[in-house]
Amino acid sequence: MVQEDGAFDSTLAAAAGDDPALHAELRAAFAESLAGHIDLLSRARCDGNWVVAAQRIKGLAASFHVLPLMDLADAAVSSAPGEPGILRKLNAILVEFTSSPAD
Repeated sequence: MVQEDGAFDSTLAAAAGDDPALHAELRAAFAESLAGHIDLLSRARCDGNWVVAAQRIKGLAASFHVLPLMDLADAAVSSAPGEPGILRKLNAILVEFTSSPAD
């Protein structure tokens, strides 16, 4: 789904060059940061906290050029706190990044 566009892997390749260890480290850092932001989003009970957490996800996605994640973060900003559909989709993306083998 998200990985199909290749922008994420291209961004990692540009940053890590031919260093597979650095590539894996950057992928893991992205996934860890995304997991933390999703956790904050899932615990947000007011509009302000929800929007801030969604904007952090969007910023992370923009840093790594993950356009589908940016779009989903935009959708989160426009939705009500705790929107289960948004949280399910974000967790699915997280699973994709944590289960994909590093190059």
